[in-house]
Amino acid sequence: MTMIDSRCLMENGGGGGGSCLPCTPEEEKQIVEELNREAERDLKEGNLYFVVSSRWFLKWERYVGQGLVDNLDNGKSLESQDLDVERPGPIDNSDIIENGSGNDGDEPELVRMLLEGKDYVLVPKKVWEKLVQWYKGGPTLPRKMISQGAFNKMQFNVEVYPLRLKLIDSRDDSESTIQISKKASLQELYERVCSVRRVEREKASIWDYYNKQKSSQLSDSNQTLEELHLQMDQEILLELKDDSSPSPSRKDSTGNELAVVALEPPRSPMSIAGGPVMSNGHLSSYSLNLRPGSAPNSSFKDMDDGFGAHTSVRRVEKGGLAGLQNMGNTCFMNSALQCLVHTPQLVEYFLQDYSEEINTQNPLGMHGELALAFGDLLRKLWSSGRTAVAPRVFKGKLALFAPQFSGYNQHDSQELLAFLLDGLHEDLNRVKQKPYIEMKDWGGEPDEEIADECWRNHKARNDSVIVDVCQGQYKSTLVCPICSKISITFDPFMYLSLPLPSTVTRSMTVTVFYGDGSGLPMPYTISVLKHGNCRDLSQALGTACCLEGGESLLLAEVFDHKIYRLLENPFEPLVSIKDEDRIVAYRFSGKGAGRKKLEIIHQDKSALELLKGNVGKYFGTPLITYMDDDSPSGADIYSAAYKVLSPLKRACSSTMAHSGKENGFLSEANGETSSNCNGECEPRDQSMGDTELEDSSGLELPFQLILTDDRYSSCKPMFKDSVINFGNHIKVVFEWTEKEQKLYDSSYLKDLPEVYNKTGYTAKKTRQEVVSLFSCLEAFLTEEPLGPDDMWYCPSCKEHRQATKKLDLWMLPDVLVFHLKRFSYSRYLKNKLDTFVDFPIHNLDLSKYLQKRWTISHV
Repeated sequence: MTMIDSRCLMENGGGGGGSCLPCTPEEEKQIVEELNREAERDLKEGNLYFVVSSRWFLKWERYVGQGLVDNLDNGKSLESQDLDVERPGPIDNSDIIENGSGNDGDEPELVRMLLEGKDYVLVPKKVWEKLVQWYKGGPTLPRKMISQGAFNKMQFNVEVYPLRLKLIDSRDDSESTIQISKKASLQELYERVCSVRRVEREKASIWDYYNKQKSSQLSDSNQTLEELHLQMDQEILLELKDDSSPSPSRKDSTGNELAVVALEPPRSPMSIAGGPVMSNGHLSSYSLNLRPGSAPNSSFKDMDDGFGAHTSVRRVEKGGLAGLQNMGNTCFMNSALQCLVHTPQLVEYFLQDYSEEINTQNPLGMHGELALAFGDLLRKLWSSGRTAVAPRVFKGKLALFAPQFSGYNQHDSQELLAFLLDGLHEDLNRVKQKPYIEMKDWGGEPDEEIADECWRNHKARNDSVIVDVCQGQYKSTLVCPICSKISITFDPFMYLSLPLPSTVTRSMTVTVFYGDGSGLPMPYTISVLKHGNCRDLSQALGTACCLEGGESLLLAEVFDHKIYRLLENPFEPLVSIKDEDRIVAYRFSGKGAGRKKLEIIHQDKSALELLKGNVGKYFGTPLITYMDDDSPSGADIYSAAYKVLSPLKRACSSTMAHSGKENGFLSEANGETSSNCNGECEPRDQSMGDTELEDSSGLELPFQLILTDDRYSSCKPMFKDSVINFGNHIKVVFEWTEKEQKLYDSSYLKDLPEVYNKTGYTAKKTRQEVVSLFSCLEAFLTEEPLGPDDMWYCPSCKEHRQATKKLDLWMLPDVLVFHLKRFSYSRYLKNKLDTFVDFPIHNLDLSKYLQKRWTISHV
């Protein structure tokens, strides 16, 4: 381990004076890592962090030796990496701040919509101080850590974008900008405003002036700006209480003229339809304090957006036509809300008095506050004659209970909808004390009996309007691949996440080698589904090469003349195979599961290569064959290698074999001929594999094999009497000297084609793919294996198994939510699908997919 210079340690220990000798890259890296760990151990509200441009920070990481692994091409090679990186210049944050900001002494303003990790990184205070000491530069962009969330959902986040408010002075309508933390108190806002406008605190009065309409006066208190639901870039109005000059006439959110007088805001923090009201529609005395210790005014302001709760329990004839204002990039939230507030069953429920069903004691809920916020918003949207509504109160509650949706960035609409449905259910759960129900092991009972009892058990713990309207039940069947144990369960669901099946095809070139040495390699170009899996590729390739009954194919990717990976998982997605990859298939008689594999790698040991100074480079395509003996000897391996190499023997190479050879392989035209045989395949010529194969075990070694390990780092010559103690995958190196070059034609192993031949390719625009909703549902109900990280514990085998899973719809809810999976994932890629999904607007009939008959009302 490299020791850090002691003089640097003294300086970096936190406080010594003087200057430190320049640190080495490794020393800088160690210092920063230690300071980061120290900051992680002391996370608390108020900690100071600094924003640093990712463009500069990435240069520093490369300089100190970090981030190299992430930049490798799939981890295959280190040769292309430039390890000699220059020391970065001064810290440069100019690319992440607005042009011109900070020039007048004000704090620089960050460019909007930056993403952490992509555009900037956050470093603790001590790390920033070290970076400035080493590199200078700037500008400095400090940010404080704040706590977000409520109850058991509290978490720490750095407030990268503080609240930005537009202050309008009523005296001259001048406008200025104030940046302040959303966690700052109203008293701090008053102090900041009075300082900026140079007015006395006693004379100042600040109004919530959202959309330049007076909503409510902000009385001096210790409430935070977040609790007051002030939004980014909204207006606030400054008035002076003793201002003798008449102020411009202003309107409230209902369009009424307002005189500039201080109004007493309503005291009721909550509102539920059916409670007592004043003549203007606002609650007068009904109050429900939900959070222990919360202030009466800390939850809601019914004057927000101009309307409070309404007493009407019936739907307003022309209601429900109001829109939702966009607050930043909240279209994801608005679209989900509009779906819910126009669901008939939910509209009827929230327009009635649902106060008795609010569950304030549920530890899984939000103490009823989310349900109240949603209900209040729904009533505003269904009130007659409303204009667009700004859901500020609801967004504030959403950020409080789900901090991942705070801020003004775009989020996933389905994630929000899932959280909202689950949160409303828990807030409205009629079950106050959930009973303990022990799960049973079912043994042969009818499905109807099992399903009914599972649903009763679920309802005994979960009973709300959301369960009544939005939850269904499906049947899940697991089958153990080893002992065929079957497990059947019936589980509730809130929505169905449907994959998007693809009909777009992809051309792939795969070279087939004979693992038993019965033929020469042949390339085949086939068409498969672009978003298919390796099973689809094997089936298409088997048809092309006329695979006979009882035969199998082993797919593999070749990189750097070695087997990079075996594609043995039939459900491996084809998107993980790139066009520039090289894929081979080894053809065998019988199945290969559990059999010992012998891999033969080729190494050039010719005199010409030795004269060039090369110890022996690898070349060609590796070969794979199966060993029938569980404990093979050196003689067994030589015999197997002799057999698989026999088609390459020059003495056995007939005119026919070479007539179609191009670049070491038979021409693709011959491959196409054999692939069009429609099942009437001619028998393969066995002469090379059967009649000319000699028993090498009784002769001198025909060639030299070197036993190696998985990393190809060890080399041990192998003889007939060698004892092989390797596992199920034995790797040997075949040394090609002048002797072997005369005996065998190695050109058949060279020039392995890529998956996709780009020669002569002209890009053309394809039509957008269209699939039906029913195709998506059928793909969802298709049997598939569990992932390696989601293994099932088989009670029969007493081990975790990668079981197959089959889902069937058992019972559908009145309102069914479909979630379309718009992203496909592979080892290194995230691909967004633009597939068009066609679905019926009316009369959706899913009866044929149900195992239990049920009636669906709305979708």
